[in-house]
Amino acid sequence: MENKNNHRMDPEELRTYGKKVVDWIADYLKDIDKYPVYPNLKPGDIRKQLPDSPPVSSENMDAILEDFNRIILPGITHWNHPNFHAYFSITGSAPGILGEMLSSALNVNGMLWRTSPSATELEEVVLDWLRQMLGLPSDFKGVITDCGSASNLVALSAAREAIHKRVREKGLAGRSDIPKLRLYCSDQTHSSVEKAAIVLGIGQDGVRKIRSDREYKMDIAALSAAVEEDKKDGWLPFAVVATVGTTSSTSIDPVPAIADICQREHMWLHVDAAYGGIAAIVPEMRYVINGCDRADSFVTNPHKWLFTPIDCSALYTRHADTLKQAFSLVPDYLTTSEGTVNNYMDWGVQLGRRFRSLKLWFVIRNFGVDGIITHLREHCRLAGILAGWISREKSFELLAPVPLSVVCFRFHPEGISDELKLEQINSGIIDNVNATGKAFLSHTKLHGKYTIRVAIGNLATTERHIAGLWELIKAKAAEY
Repeated sequence: MENKNNHRMDPEELRTYGKKVVDWIADYLKDIDKYPVYPNLKPGDIRKQLPDSPPVSSENMDAILEDFNRIILPGITHWNHPNFHAYFSITGSAPGILGEMLSSALNVNGMLWRTSPSATELEEVVLDWLRQMLGLPSDFKGVITDCGSASNLVALSAAREAIHKRVREKGLAGRSDIPKLRLYCSDQTHSSVEKAAIVLGIGQDGVRKIRSDREYKMDIAALSAAVEEDKKDGWLPFAVVATVGTTSSTSIDPVPAIADICQREHMWLHVDAAYGGIAAIVPEMRYVINGCDRADSFVTNPHKWLFTPIDCSALYTRHADTLKQAFSLVPDYLTTSEGTVNNYMDWGVQLGRRFRSLKLWFVIRNFGVDGIITHLREHCRLAGILAGWISREKSFELLAPVPLSVVCFRFHPEGISDELKLEQINSGIIDNVNATGKAFLSHTKLHGKYTIRVAIGNLATTERHIAGLWELIKAKAAEY
């Protein structure tokens, strides 16, 4: 179909191509097993098929969609694939996709209440729904950011503001009236915490990483000793980041004990539960956020394990006034007369804000809490099954507990103890599995040991997929 005016797609063309795109999405989700999870390409293979310059004249949508299928699709790593097990396995579910489509059509900028009352008030409501689902206290108020990294930055900005040293006005540089700030986290904490320290002027030297124990949880005695040592050396301990579901092993820090130290030392407690926090929706797994009711801020990511298309991160704090004090800056052109409404531009760095709550609302309503619980339980069950298979193989070893839905292990044949050799073997297994296109894995290191990770979290993943993956891993291991 020709674009008659060469400038703007008319409603009938939108209807025609919209149906084509929705049909394509439905077929894609239905038949996703047929795609290789990981593309067999070299760097530059996609780029060389694309023109160096933009088109001068309007191009036909049929041609654009054809090029999407011919050029772009072969270079996609399929995160929605049931055999995608790298990093954290995530699902962009159908209701979330529909919500995302409507959000794009509305093109809302939710910076102020008046720029779209529905965007602001739905965000308030859907975040309170999620708070209830997690069992967090009613004084936790939320804001949606793009990702956990941004949520961590915003939370730690509030923590810095809470020391009442006028950092907002005077900054940190060159000041003799304020000690160097110290932030604590474990050696398993996500790198975004260190990045936040860099951005906030605390610096990498201001981040003290506390050793983790045999289960990769923060060592409480080491934390307490570090705080005492730093105070004697002139530091100002101001915040601790605890993790519920670490990136490498999904370990859960002892939040109640960390909260005790934070309360005693008047430090801000931020809990990074970007992945693991969602598990608390399952009644028998509510324990994963024990102690989080005492946190000053808490983050969990619906786009990780709540079937919401990326990006959507839920940040909560019981000190909304402190958070807004850190960020609120209202020029004349953004002043409003509505009174006590929530202007989410005051809750972080961003002024422009996408209508992310719409897709989360669609997901929660379409699945229902019971449906979400069923899927989360199944993912944990599948992880337990895989962990059992691994533990029964003499030449494989589990390298971490499996509290959630990620399994950490390695191939360790008898007679090989050299860590470099074991790393080469297990790295080769991952590369060879990924090269088949049948599955996609990633790795980490746990206390120096190269580790294969299998993350289970896709709605389409079944026991059949996990069994096939395990046979594939064993087959590639047998080549060594």
